[in-house]
Amino acid sequence: MRICWRAIAAAFVCLVTASSALVADESERHEPDVDMFASMAGKCPAVKVAERDFMCTSVAFFHSPGGRSSFTVPLNDPDDDSHIITFSGDKARRDQDVYELTVDRMLLKSKDRPKIDGLPVPSVVLASGACKQVGNFVTQRVSSVSCAATDANGVKYEFQFESDGSPIRVMMVRAVDPEAPETDDRRAKALAAHIEQIKCRQKADAHGVLPRDRTEFILQCMDE
Repeated sequence: MRICWRAIAAAFVCLVTASSALVADESERHEPDVDMFASMAGKCPAVKVAERDFMCTSVAFFHSPGGRSSFTVPLNDPDDDSHIITFSGDKARRDQDVYELTVDRMLLKSKDRPKIDGLPVPSVVLASGACKQVGNFVTQRVSSVSCAATDANGVKYEFQFESDGSPIRVMMVRAVDPEAPETDDRRAKALAAHIEQIKCRQKADAHGVLPRDRTEFILQCMDE
């Protein structure tokens, strides 16, 4: 089945919605509404988690009606295709084309996390730091994003992202009722599609696929 960018974006939305559960007890699940989502493609000159280096080729941004915003980074981790970090905060300001977010928590997903309905439950850790985005969603052009934060356990997280110049994908998202019985099925399917996209991006990088051929290669890979 061929998956268009809307399906990929929906995968990101469901992923970050599940990832941004703001809980004191991780066994509880609270699904925040998301009203705007954007995904950006490019490369990451630097990504560090606890002094370990990673790579990334995309960044997702989402905003909730309550004012909380987050930058979510799927890591190209050869040992864990569910390794995702999120910088989250509810205080931000914009000065022309520069958007700055104050980070107050990190959301961490990995294959080793406990699962509910087959999906990893994120670890939510208090943190302090900041994110800076150059560009804006109105023009669908973002040149760079950078975030740095230290969590309550003293672990440091950092990434620098540079856009490949392609227009970013922006979606206005309707709130999903977490009590709806079909929610979990949609989330599971979207997460599976998202993981397949990451794997196919990694394959494209490993095979040295040229930029002009990447879209076709990734779509064919996801059809397999």
